[in-house]
Amino acid sequence: MAYFERVRDVISGPFSPEIMRQRTAAGWQLISMEWRRELPDQEAPTEGAFGGEIPYGLRISEDCTRLEVHPRENQTLILMMELLGQDFSYSSIVSDLNEKGFRMRDGGPWNRIAVFKMMPRLIEVGPRLFSSEEWKVREKRLSQVKAP
Repeated sequence: MAYFERVRDVISGPFSPEIMRQRTAAGWQLISMEWRRELPDQEAPTEGAFGGEIPYGLRISEDCTRLEVHPRENQTLILMMELLGQDFSYSSIVSDLNEKGFRMRDGGPWNRIAVFKMMPRLIEVGPRLFSSEEWKVREKRLSQVKAP
């Protein structure tokens, strides 16, 4: 099976054919070309122009090539998981999230329905959260609080 390496050149100035010659000489093949333009004020992005919903807790990386952990949303997921693990009710979880300043993606306060709808996402990210160093620290702290 053949293996391929990919590289993305970010063009910061006018295009120069020299980069094409250099890459071709080094054995690279052009497989894609991406164009962008600034939208005029009167043109709005079309509905769904940016694809599907990005899962909560993730964001698009700076180089737009992958999804990466969104620190604030990840903190929200960790807190939800911690509170669920302590058998808090949805109402209590909502109160705690809102009191600590956590907000939903749209900037609004959390509510019971929104927390309930996060359950599939928590199940999905659970293995990653449980293996994180931050979770281990929280778990240790919780076990010390529960110990007599």
